[in-house]
Amino acid sequence: MSDALFRGWLLAWIVWSAVPFGALVLVMIHTVTGGRWGETLAPALRPATALVPLAALAFLGVALGLDHAFPWASGKGAKPDVLRLYLDPTLFLVRAAVTLLGWSALSALCLSGRAGTLTAALGLTFYGLTISLVSVDWILSVEPGFNASAFPADVALHQILAALAFAALVSPPSVDARSASDLAGLMLATLLGVIYLELMSYIVAWYGDLPPKAAWYLKRGASPWGGVLVAGLILGGILPFLALLFSAVRRSPSLLRGVGLLVLVGVAVHFAWLVLPAYGDEASSAAAATVVALIALVLLSGFASRLIVRRGGRLRHV
Repeated sequence: MSDALFRGWLLAWIVWSAVPFGALVLVMIHTVTGGRWGETLAPALRPATALVPLAALAFLGVALGLDHAFPWASGKGAKPDVLRLYLDPTLFLVRAAVTLLGWSALSALCLSGRAGTLTAALGLTFYGLTISLVSVDWILSVEPGFNASAFPADVALHQILAALAFAALVSPPSVDARSASDLAGLMLATLLGVIYLELMSYIVAWYGDLPPKAAWYLKRGASPWGGVLVAGLILGGILPFLALLFSAVRRSPSLLRGVGLLVLVGVAVHFAWLVLPAYGDEASSAAAATVVALIALVLLSGFASRLIVRRGGRLRHV
């Protein structure tokens, strides 16, 4: 039972934290580039960015369950040199601490208005470096042996896409057609980037035909995971893409909310497809625990958001 709980918490945390982490990236990008789109999305992105420290705190559940969620934490599932030099519990926690504390500091600087163009640019550089490490730690290392150079970029794009979908989902009815169109364009561009990276990663793995990569994909292509993959592709990729091709959808905040919901479900299903097959016959219990943990995290973030607004008023937009 404890294995399922900690594995479920890991997956739920990965899914839920994608929104605040992606929101932080978008806020930093806007600080560097400027543009109307940042003004439009600020009411959604800035409160989401304020949840980054909460996401860092929630990672304690992952840290406490290392032995249950990651086979290498108990000295199994990876080569001795890998265990000694990289997949070591202490090194894993140090990398996570540096990353999450750094992202939390960046969120505080951005929300307080103290992050100028240089700080935001350095913050994006820090994000790029750290996501290259922790995306492997938090997701791929549940089943050591598979690696892909494009995987960190894929995770980063999923986080950005989740933040944009969240912004679409919570957008107020007062959003005008022009602002809705800006958001739709960003979602469409990011969605195309995700689809491209996913497809090219598979093509490269298929062409290389290396046993570890082939085994990883074959496991996730077998029943029931092949169906999960198709469901995620349809819900989070094909349907939103087709919908965003129509100008009536792009200019309608209410229709964009539906697209945002589809994308968020698709992102969650995709992360489940990445993580759960590693647990074999125990994947179903981990999936059930994920649903419970995800509901708890959503409720917790809702309470935290109300508390932030109550104590600090509206987050100042700079």
